[in-house]
Amino acid sequence: MRALVFLIAVGLSAAELPKTVNDGYGEMLVVPAGSFTMGDTFGDGESREGPAHVVTLDAYYVAKFEVTNGDWKKFLNDPGYNDAKLWPGGGVVPKDQSPYWTQAVNHGGATEGSDKYPVLGMNWDAATAYCNWLSLKTGKKYRLPTEAEWEKAARGTDKRRFPWGNTIDYDHANYAGSQKFDTGKEVGSYPKGASPYGAMDMAGNVMEWCSDWYQRDYYKESPKKNPKGPEKGAYRVMRGGSFFFESKDLRTYARSGGWPSLQAWRMLGMRVVREP
Repeated sequence: MRALVFLIAVGLSAAELPKTVNDGYGEMLVVPAGSFTMGDTFGDGESREGPAHVVTLDAYYVAKFEVTNGDWKKFLNDPGYNDAKLWPGGGVVPKDQSPYWTQAVNHGGATEGSDKYPVLGMNWDAATAYCNWLSLKTGKKYRLPTEAEWEKAARGTDKRRFPWGNTIDYDHANYAGSQKFDTGKEVGSYPKGASPYGAMDMAGNVMEWCSDWYQRDYYKESPKKNPKGPEKGAYRVMRGGSFFFESKDLRTYARSGGWPSLQAWRMLGMRVVREP
């Protein structure tokens, strides 16, 4: 409601939002308000990926790139990192908990020339704390995308299987077999793989956390407007596949869930959204 009041005050309608914004923490791309078909529209997925259904979303901004080591360092080196109020349940993740941060083979953030690589091994708690920190720094509302927001940003409104179209090859995404050692590549390494709104690496590279609790059959009961997932659960939604996954798991509607405090998977990263 406050965002709408602001838009009216400055003479902008939701349809006239700037196409890009940057609050000093990375470029954000507008995803206009409107409807799209969510879920398996090809009949090649798992039961948890259907049924296909129409969802209507308000406008929002999605990060052009996954959160990088360079981005994470800003949070890691900020005194606010240890502010328990930023962390779900007040449980601050120790700065040295991720084993990948010092690994050169995985382009960990503590190794030379790694700033443009995606941060690896992030759990949901850390991803959420990072968003809360961005909100504090910018005065804007940053958060993890809802599952519906993530899918629309990845596939647009024309029901495509992958962010760029309906077929996949190694010119478009980083997935299993694209390197001798499967790990992250610098964000934006696949310009052919951009989503309809310009977001990069929404298929492959690292898997991305969403804000929703995961429920296998949620689509059968989800609201038609701005769904935010079940009220409770054991797992949080993960989207986008990763460098470790086969091509089938990079489909825009593929979905799975992970334990929020999970720190063991090196293929887990994140992408942020910002409210207008």
